[in-house]
Amino acid sequence: MTGSREILLDEIERDALAELVNLGVSRAAASLRVMIGHEVRLSVPGVAIVPCQRAAQMFGEQERSQMIGVSQDFDGDFAGRAMLIVPETKSLDLVRAITGGELPLEDIVALEHEALAETGNIILNNCLASIANVLLRTLGVSLPCIVRGNGQELLCQAAAPDAMVLVLYINFTINQRDITGYIAMLMDLPALRVLKHLLHDLIMRTSEPASHVTG
Repeated sequence: MTGSREILLDEIERDALAELVNLGVSRAAASLRVMIGHEVRLSVPGVAIVPCQRAAQMFGEQERSQMIGVSQDFDGDFAGRAMLIVPETKSLDLVRAITGGELPLEDIVALEHEALAETGNIILNNCLASIANVLLRTLGVSLPCIVRGNGQELLCQAAAPDAMVLVLYINFTINQRDITGYIAMLMDLPALRVLKHLLHDLIMRTSEPASHVTG
């Protein structure tokens, strides 16, 4: 089997991917702002690409509680599974921020599933659409599904043996509440190889004008 080291994204490719995701979360923030009527800021300050088991270990080291995720499968020129993940202890904070913080706790709990699914759908769809559009490709996206568990359960139970995970750290500021979460994109090695090739083509396209500048 081809070693994963041969198709890991290099620094320029990771930076390009982070820019695409930041474009997506900026659009998602605008959509959420319209939906909830409050200021929303989203950013992706870091990107890592690691084997599935390592990603699960990273989550376990950083988050002692169970986690809750919104999962959506995507397919097209490359395929995989995208997840918006927050610590379960912070999920109600996120719902409270989205709903304005004025509802009683029992109503917030009742709305948790629907609010998280809608939030994840907006964020993940905007991220995937931005990646696809800039890479000049199309992706189909499934309906959102709520999943709960630790890192191993969320990421690895249904993953391919050679699955790699793009871990994108995401910062939320919604209605003056700061919440940290993750976007995880699970892809097998062939899908990652395609993504690397498309990112390389993007970098070459965007750098071409500079190569034609004359003094």
